[in-house]
Amino acid sequence: MAWIYLFFAGVLEIVWAFSMKQSEGFTRLGPSVVTVVTMIASFALLSLAMKTLPLGTAYTIWTGIGAVGAFAVGVLVLGEPAGALRMVAAVLIVSGLVLMKLASPA
Repeated sequence: MAWIYLFFAGVLEIVWAFSMKQSEGFTRLGPSVVTVVTMIASFALLSLAMKTLPLGTAYTIWTGIGAVGAFAVGVLVLGEPAGALRMVAAVLIVSGLVLMKLASPA
């Protein structure tokens, strides 16, 4: 169950990162509210996952899902440049996440 909590915490991290961008520095109410609510939910799910998963594993995977997901949303939704080096970096992050999961005792 901890891995499911962690996955959804990571997905919510992507949502809050995107909505924070859309809030334009917290000057737009709707996206600002979405940012705060999804941040709280993401942290809550992360804390549930950390009850059984090691700190380093849980935090690394949570931030990795958020980082790669936010990168993907930036490219696919916001039209940000992908670029070869940025794509390689994303692949390396995902590779690190897979290795972290495989090395995790939980």
